[in-house]
Amino acid sequence: MKLQQTYSKLIKQEAYRLGFESCGISKAVFLEEEASNLESWLKKGHQGEMHYLENYFDKRLDPRLLVDNAKSVISLSFNYFPEEQQQNNSYKLAKYAYGEDYHHILKSKLKELTSFIQNQIGEVNGRAFVDSAPVMERAWAQKSGLGWRGKNSLLIQKNKGSFFFLAELILDLELEYDTPFKTNHCGSCTKCIDACPTNAILPNNTVNGSQCISYFTIELKNELPASVKGKFEDWMFGCDICQDVCPWNRFSTPHSEEKLNPHPDLLAMNKQDWEEITEEIFKKVFQKSAVKRTKFLGLKRNISFLK
Repeated sequence: MKLQQTYSKLIKQEAYRLGFESCGISKAVFLEEEASNLESWLKKGHQGEMHYLENYFDKRLDPRLLVDNAKSVISLSFNYFPEEQQQNNSYKLAKYAYGEDYHHILKSKLKELTSFIQNQIGEVNGRAFVDSAPVMERAWAQKSGLGWRGKNSLLIQKNKGSFFFLAELILDLELEYDTPFKTNHCGSCTKCIDACPTNAILPNNTVNGSQCISYFTIELKNELPASVKGKFEDWMFGCDICQDVCPWNRFSTPHSEEKLNPHPDLLAMNKQDWEEITEEIFKKVFQKSAVKRTKFLGLKRNISFLK
């Protein structure tokens, strides 16, 4: 047990050194409670066209199917709240997409953390995950003591809010495990539910993904439905409405990761600039950005829908 405590302490110290804001550890087990929730969510069709969420049902619920002999899930959070935001007369991007693609930034840091663990502890096998594989990241973060899931389904941390990425390391190493976060500090607040213009946030701490502005502007490849015309409140890629109104986000502080800073041209662009954007400017401003996911024509489609 003493060794497990030492290892856990070492890992957390290195995680903080690499810039992660929080680090919690939980035992790699089957997520029993999540199984029925996920099944019900999928049966109701809340995934919309995101059919990849229907795949690997068992793997989503059991990390031991992702990593042989998995013993521990290390959950990490990384702040992305920007120091400066877009001007008011602009079509809006979700704040996470201001800078370089977070998948690459965090994967690189997780690689460093894995190397550190192997150098300090010995032969440890595992896999790193950044929102790109069948891992129930919010469930693991809560189980690892990082925070609670708000009514908008996002993980919220006391005195920090919710503007952070989540990442995981699943290892075949036994560690000291943190206490799950049990208390929900949302209380009777319904600000996120009330503010969502497409009524995507359901009263049971879940989101109907097929009605979320982020889904429409990023995931949906077909024509945008007329039923949501006029409801996007100028969001052209992703949406932060439910986070912007959350009282816990008054505690958000600017991140210190240079790679997450926006391209200098981005913050200066107004609605007219966006409406006249060329493919050349798109490639320049979003060279390493997650916005490339929607492609130039996808962004143009979204902007046209907002006009």
